[in-house]
Amino acid sequence: MELATLTAKGQVTVPKAVRDALGLRQGDQLSWELEDGSARVRAVGPLDVAYLQGLEGTLSEWSSAADDQAFAEL
Repeated sequence: MELATLTAKGQVTVPKAVRDALGLRQGDQLSWELEDGSARVRAVGPLDVAYLQGLEGTLSEWSSAADDQAFAEL
């Protein structure tokens, strides 16, 4: 088990053993998932921009005036 201390600014240093084990480097992102009074921290990989752009292109069918009207009451 590795321990870290929360600073007055709410910051935590990820222990070196954890950084090394996960291959974390400066600028990497971590996600915090809350569940039943505890937190799970996970390393987040870089986003695949081409995938996101392709996904965005498929969502345009849901952005018509008819859709806005149909879902306005929900």
